[in-house]
Amino acid sequence: MVVVLSLLVAWLGGRALLAYTGIERVDLSDVLDPVTGAEVNYLLVGSDSREDFDPDVEPGTATTVEGRRSDTIILLRTGPGGSRMMSIPRDLWVTYPVSQVEGRINGAYAVGPAALVRTVQSALDVPVHHYVEIGFASFGGVVDAIGGVTIEFPHPASDVKSGLNVPQAGPVTLDGDQALAYVRSRTYTEVIFGQAVVDPTADLGRQQRQQAFLRAALAQVGAERNPFELVDALSALSGGLVLDDSASAWDLFALARSLSSAPPETVVLPTRPTVIDGADVLVLVEPQADEVLATFR
Repeated sequence: MVVVLSLLVAWLGGRALLAYTGIERVDLSDVLDPVTGAEVNYLLVGSDSREDFDPDVEPGTATTVEGRRSDTIILLRTGPGGSRMMSIPRDLWVTYPVSQVEGRINGAYAVGPAALVRTVQSALDVPVHHYVEIGFASFGGVVDAIGGVTIEFPHPASDVKSGLNVPQAGPVTLDGDQALAYVRSRTYTEVIFGQAVVDPTADLGRQQRQQAFLRAALAQVGAERNPFELVDALSALSGGLVLDDSASAWDLFALARSLSSAPPETVVLPTRPTVIDGADVLVLVEPQADEVLATFR
C-alpha cells in the first residue's frame, strides 16, 4: 500500500511539474510594483489571441501589432480585509506613457504585457504587483476539469453569436463550451415575460458577467481539494497561461483559495461614453473615478 501511494504521489508530482513547465513566463521585473504590504494588486487579462508581441515597441508607434486584442482586463486586489475586483473597459481612452500618443487602453495590450501594465499604472495611478493572462480557449478546459462552473441566471439566456444557450433560469452549471460562450457574449439576450430582451448595457453588462464568471470559477478552483482535479485544472490551464516571472502556478491556486472563502466585492469604474477623433470611447468620470481607484492604491 505504501508503495502504491508513493507511486501515486510521484505520478501526480510529475504531471504537475510537466504542466508547470508549460506555463509561459514574461519578465516584468522592470515594470511591476514591488509588494510592500499585505495587499496585492493582480492585473488579470483574458484573451482569445496569443499572437507574438515585441516588448521593445510602445503603443501608438507605427510598428504596433494590429489585431491582438484583450477580451477582458480586470484589476483584482486581495488583502486581509477582503478582495475587490474592477473591470477596466477596453475602450477607455488613455495616454500611452512612453509615446504620449492617445488611444484605447486595449491598444496597449496589442504590444504586450509590459506596455499594458505601464498604461494601467499611468492612466489609473494604481500599482500593479502581478500579471496573470489567461487564454479563454484553455480556460474552457479548466472549467471541464473542475466539473463545470455554476452561474445564477435570473432569466433564460442565449446569444446566437457566441453560442450561449441557457433555456432555464436559476443556478446552471456551465461546461467549458458554454462558459466560453457566456464570457464572450456581446449580444446577451434574456427571455423576460416571454419577450426576448437584448442586454442594453452592452460592454458594461459583459464586464459584469465576466466578473461573475471569474469569481465563481476561481472560488470553485480554490475550494477544490481533490489533487487529481487540481492537477487536471493546472494541465488544462498551463498552455494558455502567462504569468510574470515572480509568480507561480501555485500562487494562482493560493489566490483562488483565498477567493473561495469570501467572494470579491465588485467595483465599477465610473466612465462615460464620448467621441474622440471619430471613435466611440469611454473616459473617466471625476472625481468619482478617483474615489474608486483610491481603494486600489
